[in-house]
Amino acid sequence: MKIDIGIGEKDRKTIAEGLSRVLADTYTLYLKTHNFHWNVTGPQFNTLHLMFMEQYTELWNAVDLVAERIRALGHPAPGSYKQFSKLSSISEADGVPKAKEMLKQLVAGHEAVAKTMRKVFPSTEAAHDQPTMDLLTQRLQVHEKTAWMLRSMLA
Repeated sequence: MKIDIGIGEKDRKTIAEGLSRVLADTYTLYLKTHNFHWNVTGPQFNTLHLMFMEQYTELWNAVDLVAERIRALGHPAPGSYKQFSKLSSISEADGVPKAKEMLKQLVAGHEAVAKTMRKVFPSTEAAHDQPTMDLLTQRLQVHEKTAWMLRSMLA
């Protein structure tokens, strides 16, 4: 059935492609955060273990919101490691880094997601796609706040 939500097919495709990169970044950051939750050691173990759990849970819930917005725009959401690795700007962790390095990598990851999201805004604004703009704005607040909190632990 034809989609008639007031956003043309070309614009919906462009936005969905941008959101696919956001989804790949978010999922990759989710996986990295969960990995660090499992493998963190050191004097801050309990604090970081619990904090990483809160963060990966939040990211896990976010991937669904982003994927469902892609679907609402009429496009398939990427859902494989192969697709995510092609679309993501976040690299996987090599081995098991020390806790301080984990924090640095997660700061970089949250900042990367924020930058990816900002690249999607022009197409959403041009298409008057307020639901996607709202989703991106809410997600940006989470990523920027999380990056700030992680950076604060490195001071």
